Amino acid sequence: MDQSSDIVQTDQYLTFTLDKETYAIEIVKVREVIDYAYVTRVPRMPAYLCGVINLRGSVVPVIDLRLILGMDAAEKTIDTCIVIAEVSMEDDILHVGMLADSVQEVIDVDPGQIDPPPRLGTRLDTGFIKGMGKRDDRFFIILNIDKVLTGDEMATLQHAAATRSAVAARAESGEHAGSPS
Repeated sequence: MDQSSDIVQTDQYLTFTLDKETYAIEIVKVREVIDYAYVTRVPRMPAYLCGVINLRGSVVPVIDLRLILGMDAAEKTIDTCIVIAEVSMEDDILHVGMLADSVQEVIDVDPGQIDPPPRLGTRLDTGFIKGMGKRDDRFFIILNIDKVLTGDEMATLQHAAATRSAVAARAESGEHAGSPS
């Protein structure tokens, strides 16, 4: 007897809030969730780039998803956290921290509970929305985290992480930023 026909596919998503709305990303893209900590600003970076954090010796850029999605900047509260996600960029994987107003839970969602992204006309890009999940009588937006940031925005994040790594490496080697080379 073929047991594979008895298997019901479900996918797991991490849900979080931004401006009182629920969003989700695939759990396989989430590395961890950490409490909001001090974020080091990187000069001359766009507003959506909050800065970088040191995550066990690695420099991780942190973005304000609210700004990326066209909302007001995040207000830091006791519930604010940083979701560390793996974002694919061409042949590279970049770890990115994303500010969330709060993290809710990991949920199982049957693919039948996910509708395609809404068609909002040809001028609006909804490629960053993987779908609309349904839970009870409410919808939540499932983000395609690999498409939330444009190529230019991803390049900016890589540059910010590389810049901060270079500064940290110089500091560890005893060089000073103002010292002649």
